[in-house]
Parts: sequence; C-alpha cells; structure tokens
Amino acid sequence: MARISFAHAVLIRVMLMRIWGRVGWMLLMDKTSITMQILFEEEIFIRGMRLTSAGQSLSETRKKLLNHIREIVKTSDAPLMIATELAILQNDFDRYANSRAMESSLQSAINEMEVIQRHFQIILAPDYALIDRAFSLPKNRQKGLPIDEARQSFRSHYARLANLDKSRLDDDEKEIIDARQEMFALAKSLYIAEQEIALGVAA
Repeated sequence: MARISFAHAVLIRVMLMRIWGRVGWMLLMDKTSITMQILFEEEIFIRGMRLTSAGQSLSETRKKLLNHIREIVKTSDAPLMIATELAILQNDFDRYANSRAMESSLQSAINEMEVIQRHFQIILAPDYALIDRAFSLPKNRQKGLPIDEARQSFRSHYARLANLDKSRLDDDEKEIIDARQEMFALAKSLYIAEQEIALGVAA
C-alpha cells in the first residue's frame, strides 16, 4: 500500500475542510431560510387576524384606551394619571404576567406607583420637610429639590416604559405606550412643581 506523505495529508485535510465548510454554510443558509419562512408565516397570520371581526374589535378597544389616556392627560390631574397607570399595571399583572421575571417587573412598577401616590398625599403637608432634610446629600438633590422616592420611582418607571416601546408590539400597542410615557412625564413635571411650592424653591 502506497504511503501518503505528510504534505499530501495536509493538502487533503485542507481540501476536506473547504468542502465541509461549503456544506456547512449551505446547511446554515438552509436553516436560516427556514427561520425566515416561519417568521413570514407568522406575519401572514398576524395580518390575517387583524382583518377578522375579533381583531378589529381589539383594535377599536385599544383606540378607546388610547383616547382615554389622552383625555386624562388634558385634565392635568397628576394623581389621576398615576391611578390610571397603576390600573393598567395591575391589569397586566392579573391577566398577562406569565413568567416570574414579568411578575417581578410588574410588581416593582405597582410598588412604585403606590410610592408616588403616597408622596402626592404628603407633599403639601408639614411632614414633607422631614423628607426634604433626609435627602440632604448633593447626589440626592437637583435644583434645590430632593430626589425622593417618588422622583426615583418616576425615573425608574419611565425607563421601563421606554424599554417597552422597543419591544415587538403592534402599532396600536406602541401608540398606547407613547401616550403612557407622555402622561407619566407630565405627572412627574406636576410633582416637581408641587415640590417647588412645598419647599419654597423658585422654578
């Protein structure tokens, strides 16, 4: 039997690697094509569901919620805005939370809304002076005002809403997220205005 030289063995190995490389790439492309096909089928079914009576009714209900939020924004009633956001979060928790991570995130958001509600109740009371003194370090203050637990909760939940806006949602769902962001930002501005009044800080 003829012996294969080391150089020939290396050359054969390189050629085999190239062949298997092409085959592997073809298999990879085939798997990628299947992935794209499945995603395309999903999109077709989603579009088809939107055209059904149930899909159209769902869209109309979401439009009602969107308009409802926009009407609440017009009231400039910050406690009502926070109560509305809390109701949405509680509904999501009760009906749609399907993982521990989602439950944890929603529970944290619910807790933050309750913190904000409590602060709205005490901000114009004499007791708020104690909170003001408790947040005395420069890192805990901004423009002469304490970054209290309510302000921290506003910041945390606004970031949560911003992350929701990046997720894969329908257009009408994203419109609702945008409206919630607008509502929440206004509620924060109104809270800061009340801080300025409570502590006598010029705007």
